Parts: sequence; C-alpha cells; structure tokens
Amino acid sequence: MKIIKDIKAELKNIVLSRTFDTILPPLIFALVNNFFNLNYALILAIFTALALILKRFIKKENWKYSWGGLFIVLFASALTLLTDNASSYFLPAIFSSSILLIITLTSIILGKPIAAWASHISRSWPLAWFWRKDIKPAYQEVSIFWAIFIALRLIIQIILFQSASPLFLAWANILLGWPFTITILIISYIYGLWRLKNLGGPGVEEFKNDKNPPWEGQKKGF
Repeated sequence: MKIIKDIKAELKNIVLSRTFDTILPPLIFALVNNFFNLNYALILAIFTALALILKRFIKKENWKYSWGGLFIVLFASALTLLTDNASSYFLPAIFSSSILLIITLTSIILGKPIAAWASHISRSWPLAWFWRKDIKPAYQEVSIFWAIFIALRLIIQIILFQSASPLFLAWANILLGWPFTITILIISYIYGLWRLKNLGGPGVEEFKNDKNPPWEGQKKGF
C-alpha cells in the first residue's frame, strides 16, 4: 500500500541510526548498576557512549547524535555522583520531558502548534501554508495528541523515579522513547493527512504555485 511506503520513508528520515546511540548507554548503566555498583555502571555507560562515537567515526557514519548521547551520559553521570543516587541518572530525561511538555502546551495555547513548526523546520515548507484556516487545525489537533503522550510519559517517569528503581526506569525510558514515539509519529502522519483532506485546503505545491480551487490537497507528507 502507498501509505505504508510513505510511512517507511518518513521513519527512515527521522530515525536513521540514532536510536541505538541513545538507548544503549542508559540500558548498560541500569543493568550494570543492578548487578554490580554505581561506579562500574557510570564507567561502562561512558565507555559505551565513547565506543559508539568511535564506531560511527570509523564507518564514516553520521556521528553527531553519538556526541549528543555522550553529553547526556556525562551530564547524567555528574548528577548521579553528586546525589549518590542511581535514579538521578535519568533526571535529564525527566527534565527534557517537562520542557517539551511546556513548549508543546504553549504552542497550542498561542495557536502556533509545535507539529507545524516541526514540519516546517524538517521540510522547509512555507510557514504561511501551516497557518491557513484550512490547514492549521490538523496540526493543532496533532499537537494536542503529542501533549497527551508527553504528559503520560512524564507521569510514568516521575512515578518510577520516586520508586528508586533504575532498571525499571531505564526500560520505561527505552519503551517510551523511540518505540512509542515512532508509534505516535505513524498515527500523527495517518491522522494528519486524513484531516488535511477533510479540511479541503491546498497542498504545499498548490499553495506555492498560487493555484486556485478546487485543490487536490496534500497527498504526501505532513
């Protein structure tokens, strides 16, 4: 089916190889800390992040996400050492979820939905197209959907953090990270295209070419 091929293409552009670099270090930390001690867990997590950078460099792959992963590992490790609490390793994830929720809710309240900004930045589509009355509701509704997901993830992270269970928190962060995010993106893509069709607005190319109605609407990409 065409929709399946489109979704695969979208996910390939979004995910690439960055998933592995972001989930492996915290998983190593949680597993090692569960069976050994905090210091070993921190050392191996940092070593894992460095090894991933080296691997990307040798294979001449995109390694900027590995550097981002290393920064997060170092920051989380510093928090863990300062608090002497293994669960503190996952505070950056809780903090990022909180900030993202605030940004998403603010964009919805201001009527400039974050889903539209994300699409504009990644696709370079005209910003004016997103703010049309026959286009924006689709992105507003998807942004509300994102806000619900982010809030749910944050609640689960806080509950597990308070339970002081690093291993459970690690698995929750992994499952509520890329796997759940990919599911959200697929649903957003399918719903977004369906909603744009019902709104009856022009497609991006039709908008660029200043085409008069009736429009065919957006056929691919959201």
